[in-house]
Amino acid sequence: MTKPTKAWYASWFDTPYYHILYKDRDYTEAQNFMDNLTNYLNIPEGGKILDLACGKGRHSVYLNTLGYNVTGVDLSEQSITYAKQFANDTLRFNVHDMTKPYPDTFDAVFNLFTSFGYFENEDCNLQTITSIKAELNEFGFGVIDFMNSNFVIENLVAENTKTIDGIAFNQKRRVVDGYIVKDISFKIDDENYKFQERVKALTLEDFNVLFNKAGVHLLDVFGDYKLHKYHPKTSERLIMIFK
Repeated sequence: MTKPTKAWYASWFDTPYYHILYKDRDYTEAQNFMDNLTNYLNIPEGGKILDLACGKGRHSVYLNTLGYNVTGVDLSEQSITYAKQFANDTLRFNVHDMTKPYPDTFDAVFNLFTSFGYFENEDCNLQTITSIKAELNEFGFGVIDFMNSNFVIENLVAENTKTIDGIAFNQKRRVVDGYIVKDISFKIDDENYKFQERVKALTLEDFNVLFNKAGVHLLDVFGDYKLHKYHPKTSERLIMIFK
């Protein structure tokens, strides 16, 4: 069977298979990134953070253990349902479309792990940044942690198979019309599944155009989770701090 044709992220992210495929993500690295980022931004103790496109909430939960008041939002109802088991007085989760302003303001808004550039309508990219601007308080910082498209394209693995929990995920990657596309196929109980990820191959220059249109100012750019300097050709990440 071929799964739904609605926006790929609205269907793929809501399946259990997405979480199986990416279950081996490095949680220690993610936590170190949060330590480095919150220290760099000097977010006040008890400060409010919005985790935009939070998925199942792994960053939100860890940020909350550091003493921050965290709101995690995501378009995926299943992910938010899962994340809500971790909720407490200073940690909450809600279904929310990140192209629209969340009805509160924060000391920081984090958009992490390439949770940007998915939209078929590219106006939504600008709307998301405009919404982040509206979500920041007077002293707040926006953070977008995106892939370094230059590095990804240069090192693109055309095809591989990754077997997890007995499921062989065949992954094919290519660049099409400015998007990095990954086709994912696998079989379970004689049933064929196919999904596709499409992320706009945005560069720092592209983001600068969006920032200018949104009326926000880029303050710093880092190239990895240790907050080392960004190099256009060799950095794995494109981490942008703005307000």
